[in-house]
Amino acid sequence: MAARDVVILGVGLHRFGRFPEKRLEDMAREAALIALKDAGVEYKDIEAGFCGHVLPGTAVGLRVFSELGLTGIPVTNVELACASSSRGVMLAADAIAGGIYDLALVIGAEKMERGLLGGGLEASYQSLMGLFIMPGAYALMAHRHMHEYGTKPEHFAKVSEKSHRNGALNPYAQYQQPLSLEEIMNSRMIAEPITLYQCSPTTDGASAVVVASAEKARQYTGKPVYLRAWAGATPIYQRDEPELSEGPTDIIARKCYEKTGAGPEDIDVAQVHDAFTPGEILGIEHLGLVPEGEGGPFVWEGGTEITGKMPVNTDGGLLSRGHPLGATGGAMITELTRQLRGEAGPRQVQGAKTALLHNAGLGGVNVMILQS
Repeated sequence: MAARDVVILGVGLHRFGRFPEKRLEDMAREAALIALKDAGVEYKDIEAGFCGHVLPGTAVGLRVFSELGLTGIPVTNVELACASSSRGVMLAADAIAGGIYDLALVIGAEKMERGLLGGGLEASYQSLMGLFIMPGAYALMAHRHMHEYGTKPEHFAKVSEKSHRNGALNPYAQYQQPLSLEEIMNSRMIAEPITLYQCSPTTDGASAVVVASAEKARQYTGKPVYLRAWAGATPIYQRDEPELSEGPTDIIARKCYEKTGAGPEDIDVAQVHDAFTPGEILGIEHLGLVPEGEGGPFVWEGGTEITGKMPVNTDGGLLSRGHPLGATGGAMITELTRQLRGEAGPRQVQGAKTALLHNAGLGGVNVMILQS
């Protein structure tokens, strides 16, 4: 049997920020109900659930989906750090493409404490050497990029300036205040060259995505966006210097390009994982959106602006929209869906028809191509 076409039928968000008065379940329910309404689907029609989360503990998926009703559907918890909910969408897409389900709901939700996150608690070599302190890891990648290609600290800071300007246009963003390049450069140093305003915040929030077969979607009132290709991977051992990436982004990006027949030159808008500013510059290079080593000048010259040659993170990205780990991938899909529908308001990229997603997490990286 040939794989079936898969669509994103509905999307929804609970605003990102800090909400100590709200339960995780409250935020997840709000996002899910918005996504179901957007799709024109009733919850009783959902055949499977996937829940992306990192910190809240066990049985989160059951707790979250029970808020919507006890319908007996299978619910799978998905943990891939920052890339949890985008991997949940990929798993749902695999099942739908294979004919197992017609409708699935993916919820990502997180509540986070203030402060620095590390990547591991055990006394491994990496943790003892500080390699699992995330701003430190990104700073090391930034320094290597500066050494090899002449990238400047100002190039990384420019990513944050653009992201906060976009976040000011997004009512769901945690930070909705533009920052000047000077403010970003002069903020407290965290891991040179990364300053405080070049780090994504810890965040509370939730996202939801209704995934459907294209045939089933015709029965509903939602505006489907086609999920044309998706691929995930984990880091590959390299004997010499490793790639400046959290996984083989270039390899899985090529897989997606080949599957769709599209190339980097066909991408109209992108979501690129920017937990720290170097991530966006490295990401656009590994995705083939700009030549290797030219990401810094491309950002500096406005290439990633909403009106630029390759708009990136039009909603503010992780830096300004916020980064509730388990919900981030779903938020990225939400923004690209709205862009391809022409529903992004002041953030709209004119004529956007093909979108690219890059979502990285400790344990892997995901790439998707969506089309209107």
